[in-house]
Amino acid sequence: MSEATPLIIPDWPAPKSVKALSTTRLGGVSVAPYASLNLGLHVGDDAQAVQANRAKLLAHLPAEPMWLNQVHGIDVCRQYSGVCDADASVSTQVNQVCVVMTADCLPVLFCDEAGTQVAAAHAGWRGLADGVLEQTLTHFDNPNSVMVWLGPAIGPDAFEVGQEVKDQFCAWHAECAAFFKPSTHAGKWLADLYALARFRFAQAGVTQVYGGDFCTFSDETRFFSYRRDGVTGRMASCIWLAE
Repeated sequence: MSEATPLIIPDWPAPKSVKALSTTRLGGVSVAPYASLNLGLHVGDDAQAVQANRAKLLAHLPAEPMWLNQVHGIDVCRQYSGVCDADASVSTQVNQVCVVMTADCLPVLFCDEAGTQVAAAHAGWRGLADGVLEQTLTHFDNPNSVMVWLGPAIGPDAFEVGQEVKDQFCAWHAECAAFFKPSTHAGKWLADLYALARFRFAQAGVTQVYGGDFCTFSDETRFFSYRRDGVTGRMASCIWLAE
């Protein structure tokens, strides 16, 4: 990855000790349909190409990220050896990189105002509805001091879901109905992942929420999108504490 390769650096008032980035699909060596900076080993891409892409990412990080085996659940990993079956990781250690991979699901980066704790969470609709964000917050000493950044995810005009998805969110809180609008297809809804995440954070007392202005589905040049392409690559959102 050259210095000119587009990386997204979160625009948020995080402490100087907190470093974060999100990759795009640009700047790697993988070929279609994974072109080009695919970081996922589990999607059918050539393993050597993925490892080369991960080496390019590592040039921007202080250490190898804590890669997760994401399962669309709510478990949070604090284990720093091996690979966890989890959808979030947290750290209080300098240069330990929390990371999640996405290609439409919502990546969420967390830090506290003191700059002593960080976390990354993978929030597809299932994890979001089941409470992965709230579960991640429980690992912070003071959730009220947490700020979050919402990374590249499928936008509110592209994420079509069934009635069961709306029902699950509304069973948790009736006001979630406001974050679904009727689709042109009967019985389907367009869900706003960003608004749902902001609402859940507000209910948890987190008011410092940033980002959330991307759409992986519509921005084909910059982002992978599973919903758009089916077979595709994965991007990474990373956060760590610097020395």
